[in-house]
Amino acid sequence: MATSNPSTLALMLVVGIMILFGGRNQVFADCEGDVQNLIAKCKSFVLKPGPKVKPSEDCCSVVKKVDVPCVCKYVTPPIELIVSMEKVVYVARTCGVQVPPGMKCGSYMVPPMA
Repeated sequence: MATSNPSTLALMLVVGIMILFGGRNQVFADCEGDVQNLIAKCKSFVLKPGPKVKPSEDCCSVVKKVDVPCVCKYVTPPIELIVSMEKVVYVARTCGVQVPPGMKCGSYMVPPMA
C-alpha cells in the first residue's frame, strides 16, 4: 500500500525534533498529521543508537498520515545528531510509504532503493 508521501522520513525526523528539541509546537501548528503520536509510536525506530528494527504497525499507521515535506523543513543539524536519516528512510519504506530518491530532509539526501 504505497503512497507517494515521503512522510515517513519527515515523520521520523519530527520525532527527533519533538522529543529532544522542543520544536514541536511549531511543527504541530504547521504540519498535517498527528506529530505527537508519531513521536510516541516511532521514536525508538529512528534514533541513532542501535540497529535498524522493523517498525511496529502502530508506528506505520501514524507514519502514513504525516506530511513529510512539511516536517522535513524543520529538520536541523541538532536533530540529525540524534535521528538516523537512514533509519527514517528504512522505516518509511518498510511502512509502504514511497520516499523518492533525491528528496532532502535536513542535509540528508534520500538514496535510491536498494
